[in-house]
Amino acid sequence: MRTAYTSDQIRAAELALMARLPEGTLMGRAAAGLAAACAPVLAERRGRVYGSRVVLLVGSGDNGGDALYAGARLARRGARVDAILAGSRAHQEGLAALRAAGGRAVEFAPGPARELIGAADLVLDGLVGIGSTGALREPYGTLAGFTADAPGVVIAVDVPSGVDASSGRVDGPVVRAQATVTFGAYKNGLLVDPGASFCGAVELVDIGLGPYLPDPDVAALTGDDVADLLPKPAPESDKYRRGVIGIAAGSDTFAGAAVLAAGGAVRAGAGMVRFASFEEPVRLVRARWPEAVTTVLTPGAERPLDDVGRVQAWVVGPGLGTGREAHAIVREILATDLPVLVDADGLTHVAADRSLLRRSGPTLLTPHAGELARLLDVPRERIEARRIEHARRAAAELGATVLLKGSTTLVAEEDRPVRVNSTGTPWLATGGTGDVLSGIAGALLAGGLNCYDAASCAAYLHGLAARIAAAGPDRAAGGSGPGDSGPGGEAPIAALDVAEALPEAVRAL
Repeated sequence: MRTAYTSDQIRAAELALMARLPEGTLMGRAAAGLAAACAPVLAERRGRVYGSRVVLLVGSGDNGGDALYAGARLARRGARVDAILAGSRAHQEGLAALRAAGGRAVEFAPGPARELIGAADLVLDGLVGIGSTGALREPYGTLAGFTADAPGVVIAVDVPSGVDASSGRVDGPVVRAQATVTFGAYKNGLLVDPGASFCGAVELVDIGLGPYLPDPDVAALTGDDVADLLPKPAPESDKYRRGVIGIAAGSDTFAGAAVLAAGGAVRAGAGMVRFASFEEPVRLVRARWPEAVTTVLTPGAERPLDDVGRVQAWVVGPGLGTGREAHAIVREILATDLPVLVDADGLTHVAADRSLLRRSGPTLLTPHAGELARLLDVPRERIEARRIEHARRAAAELGATVLLKGSTTLVAEEDRPVRVNSTGTPWLATGGTGDVLSGIAGALLAGGLNCYDAASCAAYLHGLAARIAAAGPDRAAGGSGPGDSGPGGEAPIAALDVAEALPEAVRAL
């Protein structure tokens, strides 16, 4: 499991470690790791470090010192290193080390700075560190803008300048790095969008903080973690022991959502899928997923779900509609003490009547930012800017586990680290994929996982299946493993493709 921390947590750990070490040891470790990460990049571009051109963007803080010391190491290997001093001061020992190694330092001036950056093979962003919040001040903002057009590789020192290390928030100009070399531990902003989208590949340099770190603020499951958590059938298993999931989804208007949610549950390994809805969604589910046991609900019935049969968990909401009949279904399901996943139209009913969530059973809510905005009555833009904060707030206020969908999927539960999903592809941004996710998570709930683990594993599997589907069968085994990112070499997918790729995703784990 990858764990991440706020800037305050990291700083406290650094202070505790520095108290036991000679002065400068920690910065020396960081600079050595940074230089070691830069050298292969230069070798790939130039064939060797010698003769390459490196530009350091140096601010007033310790990140500037890290960049200067790393630049000195590269200069001693023959690189031409220029440091642009952008802050009100510079780390004097680091500056002396750079000059002693043959590097050059210049005060910021827009024209020369743009020229140096434009000629560099590598730009090291050491403008601000993990303690910086809010928009970059000048001239940092201008330099961040110059890096956007840089032909060389941009590597961020610890965190890209302009990204809030604790939250991932971005309030103005920001350095978009191809790679980020971070020290001691991951920071929240490296894993959570919008900040994560500016980090590129993240490399962690161990500087000895481990024993001094507190419980993590954020965590990301690995493939091994998910494999350990997934329910596995035993020799004595039967369909009931493997988990019976009830799904109430679909309507005449949105019948496809029913097919997709049922498909997610079937392909994720549910022992049995009991599907309940109106006539048209039931007809389509029967045709596409004959494994599902279906029930046509009687419009206007006082207890519409009486004939469905026993289930171990419920999924309610995808495509269900927002009328009276749909409300009655949502109300009846939430009145049980079973685990319930609420998605899509179900969330609309809950937003209109939050008393539906006063229940004894566990509840998993799976909103996107717009749905969470309605649940919390805050602007969508505020949620997208501070995703961790609002996912946590929703979990506390609503008394539920919250899976916040988006380019970074978060799982929040009160008094636990927010989990960040590390799989996925931009091709997932297509209609119906959220319905598939609901079916996956519902199957895992029925299989015995709690809401926190079911949501986390479902998000991981969903993203991995999407990569496999987008990459195609020839690349599935080698090119779509956990930790890969980006749409390169992938093709568009539809929601049903994700459901169909789920067995391969489970097999890959």
